Amino acid sequence: MMYRRLMRAMAAHAVLIALGIVFLLPFVWMVTTSLKTVDVLNTFPVVWFPDKITFSNYVDGLQVFPFARYFLNTMIVCVFSTLGAVLSSSFIAYGLAYIDRPGRNVVFVALPATMMIPFYVTMVPLFSLFREMGWTNTYLPLIVPHFFGGPFFVFLLRQFFRGIPRDLLDAARVDGAGELRIYARIVLPPAKRALAAVALFQFLAAWGDLLGPLIYLSDSDMYTLSLGLTYYSTQYSTQFGPLLAASTVIIIPVIVLFFLAQRTFIQGITLTGVKG
Repeated sequence: MMYRRLMRAMAAHAVLIALGIVFLLPFVWMVTTSLKTVDVLNTFPVVWFPDKITFSNYVDGLQVFPFARYFLNTMIVCVFSTLGAVLSSSFIAYGLAYIDRPGRNVVFVALPATMMIPFYVTMVPLFSLFREMGWTNTYLPLIVPHFFGGPFFVFLLRQFFRGIPRDLLDAARVDGAGELRIYARIVLPPAKRALAAVALFQFLAAWGDLLGPLIYLSDSDMYTLSLGLTYYSTQYSTQFGPLLAASTVIIIPVIVLFFLAQRTFIQGITLTGVKG
């Protein structure tokens, strides 16, 4: 039996390693290509690891569009949308988990159901709404909706909150604590890892969002990195070296953030998955 378990574990790890290599190959190709000279870049068959490394692609790629400005714009959207998603989703999840009101379960079932509606269905009505409100060509359509909760985040946090003993909350109510104090002092502190998972999800989604900025932003000074890179790739589609160099620089913060928060992220997802 131990031999079978060992073989199963080895087979599972072999499959995971093979899949990891497959998913890692595009990233490796992007990084190595960003360091190639023009003559090596156009050779066939493809040279994965060039003998001569050049960093001129990074200089050219970051000078074509205002990288620092687009980075600041992206951080504004990411930080405020993440803050809104964490605060609103946790607040709504607390109400659905612990405040008994008629129709609470109906609302909880309806929230995940909204995730089945593609964004493309609501794209035109939302644009019309924000245009009538005068929010187009601003960051408000990219930030404000996240202050009204995300269905997926609400579901995750509610699952975690349900694991906190209700007797603890009832004891706080007996001592005179209100719902806001219970939410802030009792429920949120043990949910730090789950909140970190939600924050990481939202930050990565906002960082790589292209469709939202493409719809609502028309002033080039307000572009985010993803939108700026798209216009750069359209205008300079034949210069793959600078294009992939700029792509590498844009993806580095995401990789660093994930590895720094990897343990917290995995534990947060695990905890939200096992709490009933």
